[in-house]
Amino acid sequence: MRVCFQMQVDPDRLSEYAEHHAAVWPDMLEAIADAGRRNYSLFLRADGLLIGYYETDDDAASQRALEADPRTAAWEAETAGYFIASAGRPDQEAPRIPEVFNLEDQLARHRADSNRA
Repeated sequence: MRVCFQMQVDPDRLSEYAEHHAAVWPDMLEAIADAGRRNYSLFLRADGLLIGYYETDDDAASQRALEADPRTAAWEAETAGYFIASAGRPDQEAPRIPEVFNLEDQLARHRADSNRA
């Protein structure tokens, strides 16, 4: 399963945010991996729009694992001040963006249909 989400970083703190993420704590990296997330990337626009992407077998289970992991809580407490309009744990409340196109999925479907013809 591919998951995309968005958040808003305070534009006055973009450099700090990027620096902080240039060397994420090893414990946090392990917590993310242990929760079943892989191929995880963050993209930051100059106005503070943050887009995140990761793959996981079960997003709900991954979310629950991160919510319960003390390594995650410590990281989120450290980074919460970077975000705008957050009511609590920003990483846990980020809205998901629905996927509407995936090249590999459509190519596979097209190739399977062509092989049946």
